[in-house]
Amino acid sequence: MKSVNPFTGQVIAEYDEHNSGQVSQIISETDRAFSEWKKSSFKERSRRMRKLGSLLREHKEAFAVLITSEMGKIISESSAEIEKCAWLCEYYAEHAESMLKTELFETDGSKSYVRFDPVGVIYAIMPWNFPFWQVLRFSVPTIMAGNTVVLKHAPNVTGCSLAIEKLFTEAGFPHSVFSSLIIPVELSEEVIANPLIQGVTLTGSQRAGSIVASQAGKYLKKSVMELGGSDPYIVLKDAEINKACKTGMCSRMMNAGQVCISAKRFIVEESIFGEFVEEQKVLLENMNPGGDPMDEDTDMGPMARPDLLEKIEKQVAESVKMGAKVITGGHRKDDKFYAPTLLVNAKKGMPVYDEETFGPVSVVIPAKNADDAVRIANDTLYGLGASIWTQDIELAQKMAIQLDAGAVFINGMTKSDPRLPFGGTKRSGYGRELSHFGIREFVNIKTVWVK
Repeated sequence: MKSVNPFTGQVIAEYDEHNSGQVSQIISETDRAFSEWKKSSFKERSRRMRKLGSLLREHKEAFAVLITSEMGKIISESSAEIEKCAWLCEYYAEHAESMLKTELFETDGSKSYVRFDPVGVIYAIMPWNFPFWQVLRFSVPTIMAGNTVVLKHAPNVTGCSLAIEKLFTEAGFPHSVFSSLIIPVELSEEVIANPLIQGVTLTGSQRAGSIVASQAGKYLKKSVMELGGSDPYIVLKDAEINKACKTGMCSRMMNAGQVCISAKRFIVEESIFGEFVEEQKVLLENMNPGGDPMDEDTDMGPMARPDLLEKIEKQVAESVKMGAKVITGGHRKDDKFYAPTLLVNAKKGMPVYDEETFGPVSVVIPAKNADDAVRIANDTLYGLGASIWTQDIELAQKMAIQLDAGAVFINGMTKSDPRLPFGGTKRSGYGRELSHFGIREFVNIKTVWVK
């Protein structure tokens, strides 16, 4: 298994894959670690989790370089990712105990209560686009709940996977509380089928989610699926257009557009449509993509893999053939970068309207009014996040009720936050990560009744 720098094309490292016997051994060791870790106090867990957060900040520069080297995002974004991970560790170190506090109920018994007990080894399948955040977003609350984790990371960020495993050890967590599996996708079902695995979580594409959810169901394993999105970004006529446009472009072009919860379909009220398109065009044409992502002056890094570049290129080309119009961009700059792109005239049936576009492509769609904007926003198989921009907060909150989305941000960029639940509806998946909802996904909600 190889890790290749997407900007230079050079092989960073090669890794030996674990065979079936080694996988079984690692899972067994992680289960033995669970038998002890589940007995640990929240005070002990918190102390080690705070240390993990401290180590992330201490080595932030080195981890940021590793992220950028393996998957190509600009160095400032990689650094911000590590900082967010440290905050996550501190948040759960402080709040996990209260989130899992025993709850009392009044019944016909003399005492009735519900406990939240850990269940065992949880198997995580994680993507490359946020190689530290996606892993820690799941594993930090899961481990604070008393579970242990085995991770199958994306092959192109194997170095990040092993670095995270080492971090847990250096922070003082017992051996095998967190374990990395270096395996091809073909071995994944074998992991899910292992009787020691008690739950499965995946962040990835709709296709991958469908396969893994089916396997989890086959072996009766609880699962959480955080899948793709085609997030609507609604801008009404009374919005602060300049701010809405700048924030939208930050959301869309972050990580070269390779973000599940980024703004993808900009739904703009007709009376300001032309102004919004022109402002987006200027912002995109003033970007500085194509440079070394390690350079602080580079605005956008390369696509993480050649196949991802080919896919976004194909989606745009097919949509243009069907009538979409390119305002700016619409082509690859070279064999690594796709030009920041703005499209209009997108209609249902086109790839850029119907599918998740995982690249620096913005689609602007006109809406007659707020009701029409909601209709267009919901005209998708996905339901991850949504943004609404307007000065009429009462109207925005009424629209939020109608939107098919796991999160709605009003006058702000949709993002994940440790304090808020994160996840989607429809084909964007099910279950939640983060907040107290996330930490309770992989626990045994145990009723105790006493007479």
